[in-house]
Amino acid sequence: MSHADHLTSAQLCRALNLRDLTDPAQGAHAIQTLLGSVVASLQSEWGATVRQVRNSPIVPVRENYDRLGYGGGDVTRDRRYTRYISPTVMLRSHTSAELPHALGDYTAGGDVDELIVAPGLVYRRDAVDRSHVGEPHQVDLWRIRSTPETDDDDMLAMIALLVQAVLPGAEWKTTDAAHPYTVGGRQIDVLHEGRWLELAECGRIHPDVLRGSGLDPERWSGLALGMGLERALMLRKGIPDIRYLRAEDPRIATQMLTLEPWQHVSPLPAVRRDISVVLAAHEDEETLGDRIRTALGDDADVIESVDVLGRTSHEELPEAARSRLGTQHGQVNLLLRIVLRPIDRTLTSVQANTIRNAIYQAVHEGPVRELI
Repeated sequence: MSHADHLTSAQLCRALNLRDLTDPAQGAHAIQTLLGSVVASLQSEWGATVRQVRNSPIVPVRENYDRLGYGGGDVTRDRRYTRYISPTVMLRSHTSAELPHALGDYTAGGDVDELIVAPGLVYRRDAVDRSHVGEPHQVDLWRIRSTPETDDDDMLAMIALLVQAVLPGAEWKTTDAAHPYTVGGRQIDVLHEGRWLELAECGRIHPDVLRGSGLDPERWSGLALGMGLERALMLRKGIPDIRYLRAEDPRIATQMLTLEPWQHVSPLPAVRRDISVVLAAHEDEETLGDRIRTALGDDADVIESVDVLGRTSHEELPEAARSRLGTQHGQVNLLLRIVLRPIDRTLTSVQANTIRNAIYQAVHEGPVRELI
């Protein structure tokens, strides 16, 4: 891993200064209310104690991957998807990174039935659209028990309580899902406005994770559940754009303080720009999104979406197009549609073109430049 594979000091500073909407110390938000209702429901049913875990998002790679059972060659470790600070330290990609260390605190023994709640920001490379951000909020809810008898019935009961707290009355189903830190893993989908949508994933804590934290699986067991909090809140309130969760416009910000249904706010006009770019064939919507957000910095919130309208490999392009674009083997030509729609201000044509050019320069790798 080269130095170029690591975050710059400016990128790290921006990430660490981003407000954590799950943290009451940083201001009230509906995410906290929703999470509180979930925790209260689980605690009431189980009679368990509750432990809140809130740490810096800077974690050792070992905690984020190794101790949770991820293999050394797992694709999730790739620089394209992980924000490394150094070869051994990173910004956590999931709040599950907090759990192996937390489990180690139970080695003193005693009777335990505790819900560990680990909420906060996580850092990923994701597509740019109305449902995704590069720094989403997640919560891990792990039940740890000083008994080996936690089973699938306990897991299904936990799922039912979670769904009822997030989306009262919603129909739900589970499908098998593999996680290196669980056994019997499940994906939880809810029926919302006629569509099945993923809400969370869970499973029984893997015996190897327990052993790695000094707990004997013949005495200890538990459940591990992870949920994206933006998705949960957007479903609960009917919020149409993930950017609204951080909006400062009073018409929107006041709605982010309760779980009341979303009230329509007239959006500002959209500005559309289509661009044709050349880049490496391995690039996808997630890595493109990260490059765009990095290039725009604080201006990234003006982007409503970036859609891939067309993808053509060098080999599929007509010879005239290859010559005009200057493509090479291993590259593709993408046609991207950029929709700009700031939440709290309008854009002039000049401003829209400046942002268009910044995006173009951030992703285009061909020799021919087309700026406006």
